Amino acid sequence: MREEGIIKKDISILEREALGNPVTLIVEVFLENEQIDLIDETKKLFVSCLAVQQCYYVTGESDFVLVIIAKSMADYEKLTRELFFANKNVKRFRTVVAMGVEKLGLNIPITL
Repeated sequence: MREEGIIKKDISILEREALGNPVTLIVEVFLENEQIDLIDETKKLFVSCLAVQQCYYVTGESDFVLVIIAKSMADYEKLTRELFFANKNVKRFRTVVAMGVEKLGLNIPITL
């Protein structure tokens, strides 16, 4: 499956809390302008950020959904300044704080 490109990478799931990143946030991002070059620039910014664990470019009311980890809400507030407030193309964002992570994985059922 590696040769066919089905297996993209092998990963290890680390215990976030043991490594000092206990806060999980789900963030909807709404863009000001949907020009493709501005969207691509925003994608690169989100993908390059180590705190962003998952980045989805989505349809609907919002433009992106991010899953972010942070050491604290104070650290997340600093990150919002870098990712959202400093980005002139981010119109607004909405954050949901996870009270617990009940399931975490990237498993895909394989039927042969």
